[in-house]
Amino acid sequence: MKANVDRDLCIGCALCEQTCPEVFRMGDDGLAMVIDEDPPVETYPDIEACVELCPVGAISVSAV
Repeated sequence: MKANVDRDLCIGCALCEQTCPEVFRMGDDGLAMVIDEDPPVETYPDIEACVELCPVGAISVSAV
């Protein structure tokens, strides 16, 4: 699984970083970014939660 952040949609609410800090971090510009391009399997449920929690739909996942 690969996590993606559409930085054009991101509003910087930081829910993704709070939910899955192993994979998401807020950048210096205040927008979310993916910090682990190959996340461990045990983070998959949290990544999927981020997809659901993102208020603007900026987070998506794709198969590797």
